Amino acid sequence: MNFFERQHQVRKVSHRLVWLFLLAVAGIIVAVDLAVLVGFSLYAQPPQTIAMLLGAVSLATGLLIGLTSWVRMLLLRGGGGGRIAQSLGGVYVAEDTTDPQLRRLRNVVEEIAIASGTPVPELYLLPNEPGINAFAAGWSPADAAVAVTRGALERLNRNELQGVIAHEFSHVVNGDMRLNIRLMGLLFGILALAVVGRFLLYGGGGRGKNAVPIVMIALVTLAAGYIGVLVGRLIKAAVSRQREYLADASAVQFTRQTSGIAGALKKIGGLEAGSKLRSGKVEDVSHMLFGDGMRLSSAFATHPPLVRRIQVLEPSFNPAEMEQLSQRWAQHPPSGPAEDQAMGLAGPPAAAPAPPRAASSPVAVRPEAVIGAVGEPTASSYERGGNILRSIPDQFQARARRPDTVVPLMLGLLMSPQNEVRPRQHAAIAARHGKPLADAAWQDAAALSGLAPTLRLPLAELAFSALRRRSQPELEQVIGTISALIHADGRVDVFEYCLSALLHTELYELMHHRPPWGEQRRRLAASKAQVAALLAVLARVGDRDPRAAEAAYRAGLAAVLPGEAIPYAPPGQGITALDSVWPALDGLDGAEKALLVQSLVIVIGHDGVMTVQEVELLRTVCGVLHCPLPPMTDDSKVAGETSAPARPAAAPQ
Repeated sequence: MNFFERQHQVRKVSHRLVWLFLLAVAGIIVAVDLAVLVGFSLYAQPPQTIAMLLGAVSLATGLLIGLTSWVRMLLLRGGGGGRIAQSLGGVYVAEDTTDPQLRRLRNVVEEIAIASGTPVPELYLLPNEPGINAFAAGWSPADAAVAVTRGALERLNRNELQGVIAHEFSHVVNGDMRLNIRLMGLLFGILALAVVGRFLLYGGGGRGKNAVPIVMIALVTLAAGYIGVLVGRLIKAAVSRQREYLADASAVQFTRQTSGIAGALKKIGGLEAGSKLRSGKVEDVSHMLFGDGMRLSSAFATHPPLVRRIQVLEPSFNPAEMEQLSQRWAQHPPSGPAEDQAMGLAGPPAAAPAPPRAASSPVAVRPEAVIGAVGEPTASSYERGGNILRSIPDQFQARARRPDTVVPLMLGLLMSPQNEVRPRQHAAIAARHGKPLADAAWQDAAALSGLAPTLRLPLAELAFSALRRRSQPELEQVIGTISALIHADGRVDVFEYCLSALLHTELYELMHHRPPWGEQRRRLAASKAQVAALLAVLARVGDRDPRAAEAAYRAGLAAVLPGEAIPYAPPGQGITALDSVWPALDGLDGAEKALLVQSLVIVIGHDGVMTVQEVELLRTVCGVLHCPLPPMTDDSKVAGETSAPARPAAAPQ
């Protein structure tokens, strides 16, 4: 099952979840109606009166559950994954932390984010949780958060930590987080009925002739609410278990070793704290966790049996080994940092080789391999992500990780080396942000002129985590400034468009929790014009020869819209014409989006290879269309398309 098939499966599960919820609500409404009918002796009333009263009760019960679920879902969606982490006592892990253990954790998260083609998520530590656990939460990758317990940080070595984080990134990439938030919202609505029943029983039972029926209604409402909670737990168990197996498999594929995630599972089983959470809100997130966060019977368990998960990864594992590990660790609990020292994993990683400053080496193209890579980062992806991160100079990493320096750094990436353009850009920045920030962006632009082009987009991805910590008005201002910078010289090149499109999409989704064009479902048959425009732009960018570009366009069109004869007509506005195609193409379903991505690869790689510029353009298009594509090159092996750095313009006065 590839990324597109899993996306389709997640949508099917989401629809099934809604139907199960409606069925549970219908059962609860019937129970409440019966309680009202018996408690108030309504059966003695005329049929019309009974129907009217029970209809009102049914409507009130349905509205209570539905509105409570809807409000809860909106609050969870609006707060992003960080709100869920904070509700469990999560403490934000700063991007520029110098704590060795937290730095190790953040490095792992950043490497996996770059390797998987997703924004770096917010990172939280649960300092009061000695159990080994973690979860990913959020409505989309742009507002995702990953939380890790203190037990995981202290007990897991780097390989095991990689396995756990890779497991959580699988949930980020595959859309499981959105399903989890829907599940939390729906189950909260069912629980609300139990809260009302408790209030009626203890606070509104009343005294007098109506006390008995009200108490009866309260008891039935309370019972119906808790029955709904039990049904909700069954739903959570049914939805979650299989996804955990898939996430385990994805983590193994990503890290290319089973010992990491299997080792983490063994430590959960062998240590007294296990994976249990102390937080009183563990029930809310039990289906989101890496391991079982609370003790439940097998019928309600949200995760497969621990031994079974280990045996899937290591078929030769003997359950008797768990008892041996328990006895050994009872005397000497494992220490992740100490194990890192013993395995030679401690200390700063070796720097990647310095990239050559020559013309780039083309990347061989196999469309089926690229399609298979979407949403499917492998060990080679992780290696590339690590190489890319280590290739970014420390000075730029430091500025990308600080909220007070990340904005001028990002704007500096977009400033032109041309003497006649950069002063206009400086003036545009000063008008919006003030002269000090504009001067800082100018200085960053001068320093960044020597950065290999293959590292510019990864640097922006790294910076997204600190950028998202600025206020919403500041982010809105940054979006407007980016647009002003890329249009300052009257033309938009490929890198400018890639960076601005990714930042605009991710920042908008962070602030509004939906794509800039909204969410809609479309079919290829109704999106022919947008498909043709996208393919024509990519063909023109990839090959300046009109005949070769048209041949690439026709090859891509035949793959995605066979039998269609849409003429090759590159839009006059160039690459910015892509802005008009996203609303339609992002709404395609999994199978049709897979066809579209395959056609993009065919167009860009029509000559059998892709330049680094074309690879980054493909990654950008896939990112905007929510099909995360891992890096296909790393800067230790492929240089950017560049010559000697341009001489920076004179400093502003």
